[in-house]
Amino acid sequence: MKIVVASNNPGKLKEIQAILADSTFELLLPRDLGYYLEVEETGSTYPENARLKALAHAQKSGLLAMADDSGLEVDALGGAPGLHSARYHPAPEANDADRRSFLLQNVQKFPRPWLAHFHCTIALADPAGQVWYAEGNCPGEIIPTELGDNGFGYDPIFLLPDLGRTMAQLSMDEKNQISHRARAVRAALPLLQSLL
Repeated sequence: MKIVVASNNPGKLKEIQAILADSTFELLLPRDLGYYLEVEETGSTYPENARLKALAHAQKSGLLAMADDSGLEVDALGGAPGLHSARYHPAPEANDADRRSFLLQNVQKFPRPWLAHFHCTIALADPAGQVWYAEGNCPGEIIPTELGDNGFGYDPIFLLPDLGRTMAQLSMDEKNQISHRARAVRAALPLLQSLL
């Protein structure tokens, strides 16, 4: 069964392929199907944004589409940056390091531990417009010092207390056992199998 992953990010495809390695699904990027689509994330929730992307790609490709929307939620910041994790900085040209630095500035006034979790909502959409959802969370805490060279985004300051390492210190295999995206993709598996 072919599924288009509603993303232009080959890293995301690789991650999802690794999580679904034992399944019979063939995962494709839009470029594999000869199209490019940038969907504006105008929703006010993770499911709304994931739905927008999944539906657009399902209709464009004629295949079942899988999209996700995810973010980091820090308790001390009332759940911020949340939905705006990828744009959490006043400067529009800010990079991942700038966003981590800005987040650390904002939590300094609160006592540690700075509890947080990564959240992911996955939407599966078919070309007829039906949508199904699955979710996953990964709890941890924010630390003031960056550790690790793997991963991206907030991974170097996101500590997994049970493992005593940050998300950026995990191998891809380890991350694919516990990450919010891995948990959401695994939660979506029964849906995918039922759609077969």
